[in-house]
Amino acid sequence: MVYSRLLRTHAFKVLPRIHVGFQARTVVSSSSLPPKRRFRRVVLLTTGATLTGSLLYYLSRDPDFVEEAEGAHEHLHPLAVHPKPGGIKNLPVVEHQLDERDQEQRKERLVIVGGGWAAVSILKSLEKDKYNVTVISNNNYFLFTPLLPSATVGTLEMRSLLEPLRKIVSRVKGHFLEAEAIDVDLDNKLVEVKGITESDNFYVPYDKLVVAVGATSITHGINGIEHTASLKTIRDAINIRRQVTDNVEKACYPTTTPEERKKLLSFVICGGGPTGVEFAAELFDWVNEDLVKWFPKVIRERVSITIIQSRDHILNTFDAKISEYAERRFNREKINVITNARVMRVDEDKVIYRYKDNGEDKYGEIPFGLCLWSTGIAMSPFAEMLTKKLNSQAHKRALRTDGFLRLKGVNDIFALGDCASIENPKLITHIMEIFEQADENHDGSLTKEEFKGAIAFMRKRFPLTEEHLTNLERLFSKYDFDKSGTLELEEMESMLKDIDSTMTDLPATAQVASQQGQYLGKYLSRLADVNSDESEVSRHVGPFHYRHFGTLAYLGNTAVGEFSKGYKMVGGLWALYLWRSVYWSEQVSMRTRMNLSLDWSKRALWGRDLSSV
Repeated sequence: MVYSRLLRTHAFKVLPRIHVGFQARTVVSSSSLPPKRRFRRVVLLTTGATLTGSLLYYLSRDPDFVEEAEGAHEHLHPLAVHPKPGGIKNLPVVEHQLDERDQEQRKERLVIVGGGWAAVSILKSLEKDKYNVTVISNNNYFLFTPLLPSATVGTLEMRSLLEPLRKIVSRVKGHFLEAEAIDVDLDNKLVEVKGITESDNFYVPYDKLVVAVGATSITHGINGIEHTASLKTIRDAINIRRQVTDNVEKACYPTTTPEERKKLLSFVICGGGPTGVEFAAELFDWVNEDLVKWFPKVIRERVSITIIQSRDHILNTFDAKISEYAERRFNREKINVITNARVMRVDEDKVIYRYKDNGEDKYGEIPFGLCLWSTGIAMSPFAEMLTKKLNSQAHKRALRTDGFLRLKGVNDIFALGDCASIENPKLITHIMEIFEQADENHDGSLTKEEFKGAIAFMRKRFPLTEEHLTNLERLFSKYDFDKSGTLELEEMESMLKDIDSTMTDLPATAQVASQQGQYLGKYLSRLADVNSDESEVSRHVGPFHYRHFGTLAYLGNTAVGEFSKGYKMVGGLWALYLWRSVYWSEQVSMRTRMNLSLDWSKRALWGRDLSSV
């Protein structure tokens, strides 16, 4: 008893000291850790807790459990599966979509035909819940076209250039149809869509229609175009990659004759624009960096790359300094550039072209294993159909719109991108309006200050004129013929005639289409706010104004570029990374950005994939 009492007394005296001492040591130990170790400890604990929690979550899940889709039990409208017939052809009219929700409010129907740069830019800039949106496109993906040449030789994988359109359309809670739009019933505002068979065609009604169908390759009436390849779609890139690889493999056969081997390894590009030049550069990189490692030496020695250009320089839309640099580089790399030459005919295995020699027409021919046709664009079938329906559309290469991208000759239809062109204003027809607006003192002449007012008025009213109305001092001095310090009506007339003669259409580029899409998305959003009062929107939004940020082209482990305000980029490693950075930032999703980064990294570490699939 005495012993146990002493033991308990001793324990109560000792244990608190032990406990307190332990706490003190713990506190001192934690606070005395250096900041770096403390941070590392927090990171490790957080990471460990996250991984443990994730593992427990997935282990606890029932693998047979299937989550029901949102709205799975919502009532499907009868007209979504059994649409009533109507329209000029008495086809089913899709008043309700299969994925349409009961709670959707009645909104104006916005139908977008196309899934390229212009269409995607509209979807990304259009305010949500403004329209009942339906997108109709032949493909269920958006294709990043500027990097297509890189996909033809395996520098980039095909999937890295694609983003599902349904994901993009979901931003505006819209509907998507992977189908071909083939006609428009203008009177009843119906778009005819091609069904599984001709008897299954149907109509999609619209209140506002946007035509963004792109363009096709122009043939210039050349016979034999069917023997060439084009580079406008992902399927084109797949076919080119397969043919390039197959040609090289066949050239390795011991039974292949020298003549046949030369033909198989001859690659001809008709057209010296950015697409043709970039394909030639990518092909050269593939041969020089990958083919030499894995194929017989004789194959590399027999490969030939030829560009046939109708103008006096390749990349002729760029500054002369850039064109000359590209030609010097290609000459050094043994890429044959033939300028001032026109393709006359394309046979199954050779190109016949005409060129000048001392003023005389001469003809040459080049056998090929692959011929790429990249010489410009022509109207798509849908745009051509609209042109025939509208008397106001007389242009043969593109649909004509006004400055607000409204199709001329019809209401509630907009057109943009490669399929359309903004009609250049004839300034001379507005001379009296411009002159009287600027002549504040009504003395029949314009002072320098009044002239600046006239220029400001023209820039705002006709945005396409802006690049022709720079350096006002020089412009004023040039047309002040009598050096009176003022511009008379006749002198102003002379200036406007000269500007009219030099104005050209906007280039058919992704940059233009993207900016037009952003503009139209905002325009349509504003239009919905004011109940389709176009005069109100036109006054507040103003006409489309294009800002040229620059043009880039890949030249093989380097790049060239021409930017606004006269800045130029001519070669160098930094140019390559700037080129990559620009296109990386222009991607429509983080997924494709990550894919591009991985593809460029894989290429640097292990080279390109030589497989043919």
